[in-house]
Amino acid sequence: MDKIAVISDIHGNLTALEAVLNDIAQRGIRLIVCLGDIVGKGPRNKEVLDRCTAACKTIVKGNWDDFVGRENYEQSVSWYRNQLGREGLLQLKELPEQITFFLSGQLVRLFHAHPTSLFKRVYFNGSPGQKEAMFEIPTLSGATVLPQASDLVGYGDIHHAYIESFSMKTLFNCGSVGNPLDLTQASYAILEGLLGSRSAAPYSISFCRVQYDIEQEIQIATESGMPFLEPYINELRTAKYSRY
Repeated sequence: MDKIAVISDIHGNLTALEAVLNDIAQRGIRLIVCLGDIVGKGPRNKEVLDRCTAACKTIVKGNWDDFVGRENYEQSVSWYRNQLGREGLLQLKELPEQITFFLSGQLVRLFHAHPTSLFKRVYFNGSPGQKEAMFEIPTLSGATVLPQASDLVGYGDIHHAYIESFSMKTLFNCGSVGNPLDLTQASYAILEGLLGSRSAAPYSISFCRVQYDIEQEIQIATESGMPFLEPYINELRTAKYSRY
């Protein structure tokens, strides 16, 4: 059986990312997919981008990656852009927006937020109609888009891990590595099955929570001179959303 670690929403939190990558390595998982929002919010954006580039097979673009990387950027994201530099910004711009593959007969699609938009948000308590729309054929850019609805969909964006099955399909959110808003522990998911196989076979989806040194990350953030410091600290300590 093949194993795929699915991570998302690191948001410049290298402390949490290293803890998660260490946990993935201890489990013997070699294939990692990142569902975006590498940058923004946290203090070490270029380091996180470099680490994800080295560790992940595929990185898809998140909404923060998109608007930090835009040429017509808002001044509020200038600090993050300065950290990334020209090379890092180019990397963000060139990221695909979704990936498609088969796993044990399931047509799997992974993206940041929604099959038609980086910015359309579906929460864990969203309506059945909102969740059913997550299986539509993506209009996002990226690898092989087959002209059929998805069987298994994974996404990030909401920073809240959950799984739900209905209408013979499965939807899951892998949660957030660097900015979880359900528990104050980093979160990621593991897919297990026969990668690339279109024939029905056993597969599984599981979730992992990883503790990391939150106060160390807060100290690094405080010393960095980053914007939005207080909301960031509050979110790390409480797992409750703060308006930016």
